Amino acid sequence: MFTPSSHDVRRFFCEVFRKQRAREILTPLEAMAQDWVQQHPEYDEALSDAEAAIARDYSVEGGQANPFLHLSMHLSIAEQVSIDQPRGIRDACQTLARKLDSEHDAHHVIMECLGEMIWNSQRQGLPPDGAAYVEAIRRRF
Repeated sequence: MFTPSSHDVRRFFCEVFRKQRAREILTPLEAMAQDWVQQHPEYDEALSDAEAAIARDYSVEGGQANPFLHLSMHLSIAEQVSIDQPRGIRDACQTLARKLDSEHDAHHVIMECLGEMIWNSQRQGLPPDGAAYVEAIRRRF
């Protein structure tokens, strides 16, 4: 299992942004990330300078959303859906996207469920509960 640091994640998304602008070939994962980068033009400035991105503090106290966390969550959800892991997330995401008439909006709802699952897992000291996660998404239909 690969566990990238926050610097690795920031460099990854900045590199995707750079490659996209330069029309360079992307890896399959970069291409998936590019889809989400393109849907968030408000992050272009943050993505345009990797060194500034690494130096920047996106703490909760600072009151600014972390574009790298947001993009990472989109990418994580897209990967989960692509392999249907946890089982049922693909159908739940597709159903929610149809209901909201937007895959992007569906991802934002799923992010809340993902965050809740992670918080519960950490609080209880247990592994993440994929079935509860998918059920939380289904309750949003």
